[in-house]
Amino acid sequence: MPLTLTISEGTIPAGKEKETVKRLTDSMLKWHQLSGNSVMTPNITVNVHVVPEGFSFSGGEEFKGVWVEWKVPSFAFSDKEIQKGFGKDTTDIIQELSGGKQPRENIYFNVVHTVDGAWNLDGEAMTNEELDNAISKG
Repeated sequence: MPLTLTISEGTIPAGKEKETVKRLTDSMLKWHQLSGNSVMTPNITVNVHVVPEGFSFSGGEEFKGVWVEWKVPSFAFSDKEIQKGFGKDTTDIIQELSGGKQPRENIYFNVVHTVDGAWNLDGEAMTNEELDNAISKG
Protein backbone atom coordinates (compact mmCIF):
# COMPACT_ATOMS: atom_id res chain seq x y z
CA MET A 1 0.00 0.00 0.00
CA PRO A 2 1.96 3.02 -1.15
CA LEU A 3 2.14 6.09 1.01
CA THR A 4 3.31 9.39 -0.39
CA LEU A 5 4.57 11.69 2.34
CA THR A 6 5.06 15.23 1.06
CA ILE A 7 6.57 17.76 3.40
CA SER A 8 7.43 21.41 2.97
CA GLU A 9 11.11 21.90 3.72
CA GLY A 10 11.57 22.80 7.37
CA THR A 11 8.35 21.31 8.70
CA ILE A 12 10.05 18.16 9.99
CA PRO A 13 13.74 18.45 10.87
CA ALA A 14 16.09 16.74 8.41
CA GLY A 15 16.90 13.26 9.68
CA LYS A 16 13.41 12.67 11.14
CA GLU A 17 11.97 11.33 7.87
CA LYS A 18 12.67 7.66 8.69
CA GLU A 19 11.02 7.96 12.11
CA THR A 20 8.03 9.70 10.50
CA VAL A 21 7.66 6.92 7.91
CA LYS A 22 7.97 4.19 10.56
CA ARG A 23 5.38 5.76 12.84
CA LEU A 24 2.88 6.40 10.03
CA THR A 25 3.34 2.82 8.80
CA ASP A 26 2.83 1.42 12.30
CA SER A 27 -0.30 3.54 12.76
CA MET A 28 -1.82 2.34 9.48
CA LEU A 29 -1.19 -1.27 10.46
CA LYS A 30 -2.56 -0.70 13.99
CA TRP A 31 -5.80 0.89 12.80
CA HIS A 32 -6.40 -1.95 10.33
CA GLN A 33 -5.58 -4.57 13.00
CA LEU A 34 -2.60 -5.74 10.94
CA SER A 35 0.31 -5.01 13.28
CA GLY A 36 2.93 -7.70 12.76
CA ASN A 37 1.23 -9.07 9.63
CA SER A 38 3.98 -10.70 7.56
CA VAL A 39 2.18 -10.13 4.26
CA MET A 40 0.99 -6.57 4.77
CA THR A 41 3.97 -5.03 6.56
CA PRO A 42 6.51 -5.35 3.71
CA ASN A 43 3.88 -4.22 1.21
CA ILE A 44 3.58 -0.79 2.77
CA THR A 45 5.95 1.30 0.70
CA VAL A 46 6.65 4.98 1.13
CA ASN A 47 8.06 7.79 -0.97
CA VAL A 48 9.08 10.96 0.84
CA HIS A 49 9.01 14.20 -1.12
CA VAL A 50 10.54 17.31 0.41
CA VAL A 51 9.22 20.43 -1.29
CA PRO A 52 11.82 23.22 -1.32
CA GLU A 53 11.02 26.30 0.73
CA GLY A 54 8.89 28.71 -1.24
CA PHE A 55 7.19 26.03 -3.36
CA SER A 56 4.20 25.12 -1.12
CA PHE A 57 1.08 27.28 -1.33
CA SER A 58 -2.33 27.69 0.26
CA GLY A 59 -4.84 30.07 -1.24
CA GLY A 60 -2.11 31.25 -3.59
CA GLU A 61 0.17 32.25 -0.71
CA GLU A 62 3.38 30.58 0.40
CA PHE A 63 3.04 28.35 3.45
CA LYS A 64 4.39 25.12 4.99
CA GLY A 65 2.30 21.96 4.87
CA VAL A 66 2.53 18.20 5.29
CA TRP A 67 0.48 15.80 3.14
CA VAL A 68 -0.04 12.09 3.86
CA GLU A 69 -1.66 10.29 0.92
CA TRP A 70 -2.35 6.57 0.79
CA LYS A 71 -3.18 4.56 -2.34
CA VAL A 72 -5.05 1.49 -1.16
CA PRO A 73 -7.72 -1.07 -2.12
CA SER A 74 -11.28 0.11 -1.57
CA PHE A 75 -11.69 -1.82 1.68
CA ALA A 76 -8.82 0.01 3.42
CA PHE A 77 -9.72 3.12 5.40
CA SER A 78 -13.42 2.43 4.68
CA ASP A 79 -14.46 2.56 8.36
CA LYS A 80 -15.07 6.02 9.87
CA GLU A 81 -13.38 5.03 13.16
CA ILE A 82 -10.22 4.06 11.24
CA GLN A 83 -10.31 7.30 9.25
CA LYS A 84 -10.65 9.44 12.38
CA GLY A 85 -8.14 7.42 14.40
CA PHE A 86 -5.47 7.37 11.73
CA GLY A 87 -6.11 11.04 10.93
CA LYS A 88 -5.57 11.97 14.58
CA ASP A 89 -2.46 9.78 14.82
CA THR A 90 -1.08 11.38 11.65
CA THR A 91 -1.62 14.89 12.96
CA ASP A 92 -0.16 14.03 16.38
CA ILE A 93 2.91 12.31 14.87
CA ILE A 94 3.70 15.14 12.46
CA GLN A 95 3.14 17.85 15.05
CA GLU A 96 5.32 16.03 17.60
CA LEU A 97 8.15 15.43 15.13
CA SER A 98 8.01 19.07 14.01
CA GLY A 99 8.76 20.06 17.57
CA GLY A 100 5.25 21.48 17.85
CA LYS A 101 5.98 24.04 15.14
CA GLN A 102 3.77 22.64 12.36
CA PRO A 103 0.18 23.89 12.81
CA ARG A 104 -2.37 21.07 13.02
CA GLU A 105 -4.52 22.80 10.41
CA ASN A 106 -1.69 22.49 7.87
CA ILE A 107 -1.33 18.71 8.19
CA TYR A 108 -3.42 16.87 5.59
CA PHE A 109 -4.41 13.22 5.18
CA ASN A 110 -6.25 11.62 2.28
CA VAL A 111 -6.83 8.23 0.70
CA VAL A 112 -7.08 7.25 -2.96
CA HIS A 113 -8.85 3.93 -3.59
CA THR A 114 -7.90 1.64 -6.46
CA VAL A 115 -10.27 -0.19 -8.77
CA ASP A 116 -11.08 -3.74 -7.64
CA GLY A 117 -8.67 -6.08 -9.40
CA ALA A 118 -6.08 -3.37 -10.07
CA TRP A 119 -3.95 -4.21 -7.06
CA ASN A 120 -1.06 -6.61 -6.89
CA LEU A 121 1.15 -8.52 -4.53
CA ASP A 122 4.26 -10.26 -5.83
CA GLY A 123 3.51 -9.07 -9.37
CA GLU A 124 0.06 -10.71 -9.52
CA ALA A 125 -3.10 -8.66 -10.05
CA MET A 126 -5.67 -9.45 -7.38
CA THR A 127 -9.29 -8.67 -6.67
CA ASN A 128 -10.16 -7.27 -3.25
CA GLU A 129 -11.23 -10.74 -2.15
CA GLU A 130 -7.96 -12.32 -3.34
CA LEU A 131 -5.97 -9.57 -1.66
CA ASP A 132 -7.89 -9.97 1.59
CA ASN A 133 -7.26 -13.74 1.49
CA ALA A 134 -3.52 -13.19 0.95
CA ILE A 135 -3.30 -10.67 3.80
CA SER A 136 -5.24 -12.97 6.16
CA LYS A 137 -2.44 -15.58 5.81
CA GLY A 138 0.09 -13.18 7.33
